[in-house]
Amino acid sequence: MSGKHARRARDGRARASRRDGPTLRSSPVDAPAAPTTAAGRPSRAAVARASAIAELLRYECSVLLELYTKKENFTPDVADSHLVSVPPPSSQLDASDELRRLHSALLQCRSLLESTIAREEEELGGGKADDYETQRKMVKDRLSLLLISTGELLQAAGGAGVPPPGVEGSKSDGSSGLFQLKLWVYRIFKELEYWTKTAVTTLQALLSVTGKERARTPRGRSLRRVRQ
Repeated sequence: MSGKHARRARDGRARASRRDGPTLRSSPVDAPAAPTTAAGRPSRAAVARASAIAELLRYECSVLLELYTKKENFTPDVADSHLVSVPPPSSQLDASDELRRLHSALLQCRSLLESTIAREEEELGGGKADDYETQRKMVKDRLSLLLISTGELLQAAGGAGVPPPGVEGSKSDGSSGLFQLKLWVYRIFKELEYWTKTAVTTLQALLSVTGKERARTPRGRSLRRVRQ
């Protein structure tokens, strides 16, 4: 075989190898991600995974709220007051402070949700699991997963740990009747929906920052030149 034909054969085998190679990647929600970079900052992969979990949780919370309002057949007029207590947002907060604020709020949301589940089962009784109860459990499990991710990001960013929450609205007034209990549950679901939306916004902003930092590194600039 001539040198020209040999080169063509090698090129053909190389192209076939690339075609046959693995093309599927794990979902960012399912794939484990190292929480830190070599420089000690949250890795882009870890932030992307947390952001994907938050997106799913936001959708699942909206479904839960819809199922609850249909189940109780009422649309309460609730004042826009928050049950979760955290420092107000500020442009002066760095990534560690933002993550600590978010993680603290999500911990309080989980505490509120656990109180909701316990109180509903106590007052309304448990029965055969319906769509609402299945969705409520899904939200609780997803929230716990998001807390693991945000906790890892907070640690990677060098932030201090968050103490166990003491939530002001974690207990309803037991003497105020069934309607007040339902109103309290509704307020908790609204609070959870608010903070999952905040989680998506916060994590997407952090993802954008980590992407820009990566682009400024020598390796990032080198990869950009290769792609061009």
